[in-house]
Amino acid sequence: MTTLYGPRIGVALGGGAARGLAHISIIQAMDEMGLKPSLIAGTSIGAYIGAGWASGMSGNDIREHALDVLGTMRALSSRLWKTQVYDIRSMFQDGISMQFDALRVLGAFSPQPFPRRFRNLQIPLKVVATDYRSWHPAVFHKGRLDWALAGSIAIPSLFKPVIHEDRLLVDGGVVNPLPLDHASQGMDIVIGVDVNGDPILTDPSITPSTIDIGMGAAQIMMHAITAQTLGAYPPDIYVKPNVRDFGAYEFWRVREILDAGDAVKDQFKFKLAEKVDQFIAAQGRTAEAV
Repeated sequence: MTTLYGPRIGVALGGGAARGLAHISIIQAMDEMGLKPSLIAGTSIGAYIGAGWASGMSGNDIREHALDVLGTMRALSSRLWKTQVYDIRSMFQDGISMQFDALRVLGAFSPQPFPRRFRNLQIPLKVVATDYRSWHPAVFHKGRLDWALAGSIAIPSLFKPVIHEDRLLVDGGVVNPLPLDHASQGMDIVIGVDVNGDPILTDPSITPSTIDIGMGAAQIMMHAITAQTLGAYPPDIYVKPNVRDFGAYEFWRVREILDAGDAVKDQFKFKLAEKVDQFIAAQGRTAEAV
């Protein structure tokens, strides 16, 4: 008798700052189908949310936590302020930096306890950051998870670069905003979740701010890199929630962003169910041929 088994599913969760909260809906969709990935690869916020998923949190758990820590401007501002003023003596000596410490931000916004090492995860995870000195990707899958995540989310200018394993790390989206290459290794079904967004329709008479120009330029760069990645490593399922209208830093719009993710859940579940059925049917045909 031949035993049929389920497919090995690899999931790539992309970068997109606040827009990445839409990843949560895809995790919930897979939970509702009773499916878990065999491998998760994440960049920036995709790495952070992927780490929560890999640690054993359900999509509902992650959603509830996001609403708790980001659901009001007061809650968000309070946590961010605490990451800046953690040492009164340091504050008077060095002043309050305009750049955030990525490791402290992770500590302030993560559920407790949160795994500090890759070996404590239940699902294999690959975290993509950028090695600023070599201009190459830095991919982590063992050792200190917290430092790897800090490097992966360290958006230039917003966060201080992170020194980890003798590398100077900045945001993974600089080199690999949707890590399909790492999510596809040895997998039967590959899912790519792209939360970078699309061009925003703006009033042509208004000149964007310096911050908007910087973030917009980063989005353009990430869009170009993602297009190349999709050509080289085409996923079986490509998901792109409509998050165009959300700014990169608008985490307080968490409910709206989750709604945008929810809008693609049914279509995603239909496509994934179809791919799983096709995989199992192919196994049956192979068994009959033997």
